[in-house]
Amino acid sequence: MIAMAAVIERFEADFVRQYQNAILPSHLQALRAMKLCRSSLAPRMLAQCSGCDEQRFVPHSCGHRNCPHCQHFESQRWIERQTRALVPGSYFLITFTLPAQLRTLAWQHQRTVYALSMQCAWATLHSFSQNHKQLQGSPGAVAVLHTHSRQLEFHPHVHVAMPAAALDAASGLWRTLRRSVKGNGYLFNHKALAKVFAAKLLTALKGEGLTLPPHLPKQWVVDCKGVGNGEKALLYLGRYLYRGVLQERDIIGCENGQVTYRYRDSETKKMTLRTVSGATFLWLVLQHVLPKGFRRSRNFGFLHPNSKRLIALLKLLVFKRPIGPPVEPMVRPKMRCTCCGAEMLIVRRRILPPIAEPPTTHLEVNQST
Repeated sequence: MIAMAAVIERFEADFVRQYQNAILPSHLQALRAMKLCRSSLAPRMLAQCSGCDEQRFVPHSCGHRNCPHCQHFESQRWIERQTRALVPGSYFLITFTLPAQLRTLAWQHQRTVYALSMQCAWATLHSFSQNHKQLQGSPGAVAVLHTHSRQLEFHPHVHVAMPAAALDAASGLWRTLRRSVKGNGYLFNHKALAKVFAAKLLTALKGEGLTLPPHLPKQWVVDCKGVGNGEKALLYLGRYLYRGVLQERDIIGCENGQVTYRYRDSETKKMTLRTVSGATFLWLVLQHVLPKGFRRSRNFGFLHPNSKRLIALLKLLVFKRPIGPPVEPMVRPKMRCTCCGAEMLIVRRRILPPIAEPPTTHLEVNQST
C-alpha cells in the first residue's frame, strides 16, 4: 500500500504544471488537505491518559471527504442510518447514466447538472411508481451521485436504491410489488425509464439556460436490477460516499514517474492493473472532488429524513414491528493509552507543529467551482 500523501508530495508540481488550465480551487483545497493529513506538518492534538497521565501528541486528520484516511466513521454512520430505514420487500438499484456527449457540459456546470440529474432521476421514478398498476403511490429512494468509472475516468451517473413499494397518502394504503418466481420481481422497464429521464433532464437543462451539445444520442442508458433486501446496495453506495474514489490499498506501485493502481473490471469482474503518469493519476482522483457544499447523497419520498414518524407508524401498523426505545447511534471509537489501555482525553487542539511552515502552493487560481 502506498499513501496518497506520498504520491501528492512526489507529483504535485508535475500535476499543477500539466493541468493548470483545468484545476479548480476545490481541487487545490483537496490537494493541500490530503497532503498534510496526519503528517508531521499537520496541526496536532495533545491527548492525556485518564488512567496514568501519559501524554502524547496526535496529528489532526484533514477531514476532507475525498481523503482516503478520513471520514470512515461518518461513512459507517450513514450506512447505519440508511439500514435502519430499510423497509420489508425487494429492493432495486437503478442507475441513470449521462451520455458521453453531456460530460463536457456537466464538467463546466457541475453544481447545476449534478443536482438536476439527481432531481430528474427521482422525478422519473416517482412518475413511474404513480402510474404503476400495482404500486399507484409515492415511492421512497436513496440516491447517490457518482462521477467516476471503475478506471476513475469522468463518468457521471446516479445510483438509486429503491424498494418495490409505494405509499398512497390519499387512501392511506401501503402497496408492494408482488414477487415473481425469480425472487425479486420486475420493477420498471429500463428503456422506458431512460426515455423519460432523458426528456426530463434535457428540459431541465434548457430551463437553466444551458446550451445543449449537438448530436445527442436518442437512446440513453438506465440499468435496473434487483438487489435483495437492499443492505448490500447501501454498503456499495456508502463505500465511496465520504472516502474518495480510491482506497490507498489499491495504489500498488509508484516508481519511474508512474503510478499503478488496481480496479475491478466491470465485464470480467477481476482485479485489473492500470499504470499512468503521476500527474495523470492525481488528476484522475481530484477531478471527482465535488463543488463545495454539494450533497452527494439525497433521500426522497417516504425515506426522506422528514418522514421518520411516518416510517415508525408503518413499522407499527403495516410491518407489525413494535416500536422499541430509540436506537443509540454508533459511537466514535475511543483513543486508548498504549501504556495502560485507559481512555485518552484531548486536552488541547490545533497545536502548530514544531517547525510551522506554510504549505507550498504551486498555483493560485481565481476560478469558482
